[in-house]
Amino acid sequence: MNVLVYIDLQNGRPRKSSAELLTYAQKLSGAGSVTALVLGHSLEDLSALGSFGAQRILQVSTPELTHFDGLVFGQLISEAAQFTGSQAVLLSFDHSGKAIAPVVAAKWSAGLVAGATGLPQGTRYPVKAFSGKALAKVNVLTEKIVVALTPNSIPSEKNGSSVAVESWIPSEIPASKIKVLSVNKNTTDIPLPEAEKVVSGGRGLKGPENWGLIEDLAKELGAATACSRPVSDIGWRPHHEHVGQTGITIRPNLYIAAGISGAIQHLAGVNSSKTIVVINTDAEAPFFKAADYGVVGDAFEVLPKLTQAIKKFKADQA
Repeated sequence: MNVLVYIDLQNGRPRKSSAELLTYAQKLSGAGSVTALVLGHSLEDLSALGSFGAQRILQVSTPELTHFDGLVFGQLISEAAQFTGSQAVLLSFDHSGKAIAPVVAAKWSAGLVAGATGLPQGTRYPVKAFSGKALAKVNVLTEKIVVALTPNSIPSEKNGSSVAVESWIPSEIPASKIKVLSVNKNTTDIPLPEAEKVVSGGRGLKGPENWGLIEDLAKELGAATACSRPVSDIGWRPHHEHVGQTGITIRPNLYIAAGISGAIQHLAGVNSSKTIVVINTDAEAPFFKAADYGVVGDAFEVLPKLTQAIKKFKADQA
């Protein structure tokens, strides 16, 4: 099977999920080929994508692709799939991927697997269902398929070498119907969808002035910071940190929640985390039912002690 992988850029650089997608594509392709497609100008050497399994790298770098438009990007990806003779298109199940995948599937007349969490068994692809409470298998009956892979589903593997980047010229680049008036970029070091570790806080932190407790722990862990919806709604934290059903869905290896009760809307966005640690004074908080580890205690006491313990552990290992 020939596989086309869409490589999304963030601030001019391939996202962390790119390596995971290429690893997945190589395993999915079998004896087929893996082609990486980059839409936009990159500040990094794209040839390194070959080390994760790309056998060919195509790039379209024009000013028209400076701003994201799901319809435009979807049309270009579907044309690239035809150009490369691909039977599968692979992209990340994130904000941009969720906008692009249905467009590619419709224009390319392909089946769609939204939110795959692993490699298929035959034609059945595993996905999370019912807000992550169940595992379903999507049976794909079409000859062509679009797979949107959930970030952090598989570890990336380096098993290739650098590949030359080819400039690809599509038949046309459709004019975008979106008019961009201003751009406010998230300048955090670790984007939430790509974070392997996340430290999150809720209303139990009592105010934005106490968020240093979350940030200090995150800094020691090399983690991203997040929050519950009520915290972002009342302006304690920016909306791009809101995780949950109506915010960002994440799948980190470690999720630490302090002062969050664990409403179903919040759990829907984080319950695919591999390890969940909950800190709450209320022993009956719903979040404890979903936690791998729970601490019944005051976050104002537990978080500083945990931060200091991690500092000591790192110093002992140095």
